[in-house]
Amino acid sequence: MIDLNTIWFILISVLIIGYAILDGFDLGVGILHLFTKEESEKRININAIGPVWDGNEVWLLTAGGALFAAFPLVYATVFSAFYLALMLLLTALILRAVSFEFRGKIMSVSYKKLWDYLFGFGSLFISLLLTIAFGNILKGIPLNENKLYEGTFLSLLNPYAIAVGLTGTVLFIMHGAIYMTMKTNGLHQQRMIKWATASWMAFVILYFISTLLTFFYANFLFENLTKNMLFWIFFILLLASILYIPVGLKNQKYFLTFISSSLLITSVIALSAISLFPKLVPSSINLDYSLTAYNSSSSQYTLKTMLIIASIGMPVVIAYTIFIYKVFKGKVIISKDSY
Repeated sequence: MIDLNTIWFILISVLIIGYAILDGFDLGVGILHLFTKEESEKRININAIGPVWDGNEVWLLTAGGALFAAFPLVYATVFSAFYLALMLLLTALILRAVSFEFRGKIMSVSYKKLWDYLFGFGSLFISLLLTIAFGNILKGIPLNENKLYEGTFLSLLNPYAIAVGLTGTVLFIMHGAIYMTMKTNGLHQQRMIKWATASWMAFVILYFISTLLTFFYANFLFENLTKNMLFWIFFILLLASILYIPVGLKNQKYFLTFISSSLLITSVIALSAISLFPKLVPSSINLDYSLTAYNSSSSQYTLKTMLIIASIGMPVVIAYTIFIYKVFKGKVIISKDSY
């Protein structure tokens, strides 16, 4: 029988997957915005994600809240270890957010260009920070026997974490480009198809390199992995998603391609979670010092109470998300009320 600790490990993984799928594509669109030259296409980029981007980030806040409630020691350790990175992340999030509103306030080319750069580089910076942090979690961070972080900010910028960061960022670019194929027409759509295809190829190469590096930097992730049935389910889903994306793009099945891209993200994170369990934050000093779902959790009463709250709140978040995407489905149409 699955215990409460395992259930909360799964719930937090689901929240991270939800955030990666939803905010992943609008971060990807933001990065692609850096390479968009036509003003009309820039407005389409912004209006394609304008109605949904803030709702997408709710998943990140919810994941952080869930981590604090269920595994407070992990929350404290991770937020302390990544403190400077988190401050940079918050700065990028704020600048990216206001760029939506400020860009159209003054009819000046240089003024719009400033906010375009902040929107684009903010998206790129957020993507790299989040995925590099994810790479460090997979590799493990230097936690001592007292569960205290002994590294520095620069130690987080190691080759493995950077490789994972580049892989994740390229995945977001691909995901964003595929999303835009559903929201655009004509030449703009053709450019997005080219970006999606190129970033798909780059992702396949980088994912292979990152997996290879995992054998050297975090080989503990492969222990008894093939004996887990869930591993094979998500591994097959991963391969199927990778193979379908170029086929879907070629056959103009853009919605199915977006679903496939979402399943690819799901598979990548799920495989990572399966490899880590029950570890939440492995220690690179000694795996015995790692923070797990059992030695860093709240009390069983707290986990049970929060599970009841989550069972009420999560359906509301999911229903809201579905409703918003249903309202704003279809191609982007620019009007006087658009960004």
